[in-house]
Parts: sequence; structure tokens; C-alpha cells
Amino acid sequence: MMLYEHAAKEIFSRYSIPVPEGRLITRADDAGAAARKLGSVVVKAQVTAGGRGKAGGILTAETPDEAVKDAQRILGMSIKGMPVKKVLIEEYKKPDKEMYLGITIDRKARRPIIMASTEGGVDIEETARSNPEKIFRVHINPLTGLHEYQARRVAYFLGRESSAQIVDVVKKLYRVFTNNDCTLAEINPLAQTGGAIIALDAKMILDDNALFRQQFEEEEEDTLTGLAKKHGMSYVALEGDIGCIVNGAGLAMATLDMIKQYGSEPANFMDVRAGASEEQVKTALRIVSSNKNVKTILINIFGGLTKCDEVARAIIDVSPEIKVPFVVRLAGTNEDEGRAMLERLGITFASSTEEAARKVIELGHTYR
Repeated sequence: MMLYEHAAKEIFSRYSIPVPEGRLITRADDAGAAARKLGSVVVKAQVTAGGRGKAGGILTAETPDEAVKDAQRILGMSIKGMPVKKVLIEEYKKPDKEMYLGITIDRKARRPIIMASTEGGVDIEETARSNPEKIFRVHINPLTGLHEYQARRVAYFLGRESSAQIVDVVKKLYRVFTNNDCTLAEINPLAQTGGAIIALDAKMILDDNALFRQQFEEEEEDTLTGLAKKHGMSYVALEGDIGCIVNGAGLAMATLDMIKQYGSEPANFMDVRAGASEEQVKTALRIVSSNKNVKTILINIFGGLTKCDEVARAIIDVSPEIKVPFVVRLAGTNEDEGRAMLERLGITFASSTEEAARKVIELGHTYR
């Protein structure tokens, strides 16, 4: 479960990690009162999708009136299919230096890893590709925990002039990571401003399998990700225009890779999972098609526990609501029955994932 920024910062504050003072609002008019108290502010959309800044979901306001206008602009907008219903009004802190600090799980090493970079405020994956020497990594033995010397090594890499403060943040972030069953705890950017170190952004992803140990209210019920989760499915918004509905995480990833291999971009990851019912497939179609960027939809079902005729019935029932064309690949249990049911709709069929990817891209070009 990914937490909203404001929720992650509340946890950071409990562990005494410095964060800017802020107010969470749901009405644009309340932004003015917050800005009058805080001064210059940053108005930040509260969604769990990345790329908020590029989408116009993070704006700076010098005055209360500007804060209200910015909040009006952001509230109600959609970022990667996620509607913005909350905005964080936060005091503006001008960074003298931006750094990256994160802790995640290195599955190959089977232990947590701290990653730090002097290139904060940018995509850490892009930094890893283009400037790997600018990322410092330290593995942590989960049995012995974080050692003082490891925290100092991270701090010295980021900046000796603030090493004592950074050491403190590193140790506290590790406690956040372990105590809250995180798979990711990230500060980007970790900023040096006016001689102080402060977390300007916060990201936390909790292990779903450990949520029974935690006391968090899930806030994503109204998002597409949350809606999919409520129906036993997985949905992640991406930046392309080809909607994908697939059963099985491995097949879903292979489908996304095939779309990219043929020169296009998927709009989402959607795993309806093994044994998906007719109602789940209907819900999946409604979720994927609700993304306005979607130009075509690829449905790739390998029938085992999932029955192809049930998938076909779901498509038939929901198709009048869907305004974009489909490519369907059905294979496995009741495949012939499912195809026969769909033939009268004039749907484009494919016999393999590779063929489906090619056809959905061609169909998308025609549709444009």
C-alpha cells in the first residue's frame, strides 16, 4: 500500500524527521487561510501517482490569493487516472542543495539497501542509468540492523558539512522503514536549506502482507488503484495510451514489454488475477477505459481457472459503455465458446501475445 505524501510526512514527524509545516485541505478556499499562516507555500496534489510536478500538480504560491487559485486549478484534476481530491498546502523552503535518500528491499541480496545520491529531486532510476557513480549503496543485515558507521558513510557521501544531521535522518528513516513494514521509504529531495536538513517530499510503500500489524486507514478507495484492489485485482497507472487487461502478473508484464517492444506505450498494468469472475472483468474494463488517455484496449486472457466464456460475457455486457476499440486474445478453458460469443461484435482477435501487441498498436494508429 502506497501512502499519500501527507500521511508519510505525518509518520516522519513522529520519528522526528524534519518536514515543512503544512495543512491538508479539500476546499480551495481553505488554501488562503493556510497560506496566511505559512507565508509562501507549495500547493501539492495528493495522489499516489508519480510525476505530479510534470502534470501540473505541484505549484508555488507567494500570496494567499495565489494559493487559492492554485488549489482551484489542482483540485479536481486527474493525474495518471487518479482524481485529485486533497491538496497539501506546505510552507515553501528554498533548497540550497537537493539530495536523494531511500531505503528499499534488494530482493537479489535478500536484505534492505540504503541508496543515496547528490542528485536529488530527479528520477533516481534515470540517475542510476546515466550516472551510476552518483548513487551510493549500503546493504543492511536485517539481523544486526543499521550500524553507526554505515549511516556515517551515507552522510559523508552526501555532504560532510551536514553529516551529523544527515546521520540522524538516516537512522530515523531506517526505523521508519522497519517499524512500519515498508518495502520503500524515500525522501526526494532531502534538502539542505539555511543550514538545516529537511525532507521536502516523502514516499512510503507498505508491505500489503503486513498491514494487519499496522494501524493505517487506506485512503485509496476512490482511486482506480483502490477500486481494483477492492475487487481483488491489481492496477497501476502508466503514461501510455494502450489499456491492458491481463490475468496473471507474469503475463501482464510480458504484455507490457511486448507493447513497448513494438514501439508503443501501455497506459496501465492491470492483473485481474487467476480465476477472475465475470464481474471482475467488467470492473476491470470500466477501470481501464475510464483513463481518458486510452485509445485502444488489449485483453489478454490465458484461461485456466479463468474461463474464456465468462470473459466474453463480461465484454459483451460492458462493450456498449466502452468508446474505444479492443483487441482480444483468449486461450485455454472454453476458448472456442468465448470467441464464438464475441465474433458478432466485430472484435479483433489475436492468437498470441505478440500478435495482440502488434494488432492493438495498428488499431490505435487507425483510431487516431
